[in-house]
Amino acid sequence: MARNRRGGRGTAETVTAPVDGGLAELVPDRERPRAWTLLIDGAPQSHVDLDDPTHLSFAYQRRLGHVADLVAPAPRPLRVLHLGGGAFTLARYVAATRPRSTQQVVEVDAPLVQLVREHLPPDHQARIKVRSADARAGLGKVPDGWADLVIADVFGGARTPAHLTSAEFLTEVRRVLAPDGCYTANLADGPPLAHLRGQIATAASLFGHLALAADPAVLRGRRFGNAVLLASDRELPVTELTRRIAGDPHPGRVEHGRALRDFTGGAAVVTDASAKPSPPPPADAFS
Repeated sequence: MARNRRGGRGTAETVTAPVDGGLAELVPDRERPRAWTLLIDGAPQSHVDLDDPTHLSFAYQRRLGHVADLVAPAPRPLRVLHLGGGAFTLARYVAATRPRSTQQVVEVDAPLVQLVREHLPPDHQARIKVRSADARAGLGKVPDGWADLVIADVFGGARTPAHLTSAEFLTEVRRVLAPDGCYTANLADGPPLAHLRGQIATAASLFGHLALAADPAVLRGRRFGNAVLLASDRELPVTELTRRIAGDPHPGRVEHGRALRDFTGGAAVVTDASAKPSPPPPADAFS
């Protein structure tokens, strides 16, 4: 059962509820009247502005939004598969920026889906279908070549589950992508970046073109943080992606080509047999 916790006078209330992933909180944004941050066990998961779904507050979500903008000429509708739902931030963004897009969201945490639908309902005109299932199981039910874009943003206990990090998983992703489709994933890692390097090597074994966007300090292995991986069998719009990410409120850097191959440092391709969850964030990561 969801519970409300009062804020200061004249402010919205924080909504708390137990979900499968832990304790969920919907915390009102003091700067934006109908905006909320979703946290699970204190870790920020999503930010949603009900008045402006094109507003992407988190840096990694802005980078995923840039990918969605560039994957096809605007305003062409897209077929998008979201692995991991959170508060449906990116699904709302695509629905607002590319009307008539068809989207599927696969989110394993059914109580979380219900909480978001109750308190942060998406626009009823948006073509967003939500399925409560494990991301890989849900992926297996998507027809061949269906998706223009697959967005993976799956965390359990602030870690990406092991079975969503392997070459076998990415083989299924590649199956559901259209020939010119793109895959993008939110990855999290810190020094010595072994997980991130392994994920790049794994994607490179299956896709012809890759790019990686992240804060420079993360890429240098100086701190824990998010990195957005983009993979496709077609040329990627790296020049425009680089320009946009460099102009963000929290500027990032884009690596691609030989520099990105060198970044892997000879990391091995991850298989189901060798897969491990992404590393846990440090205790002060969200302080």
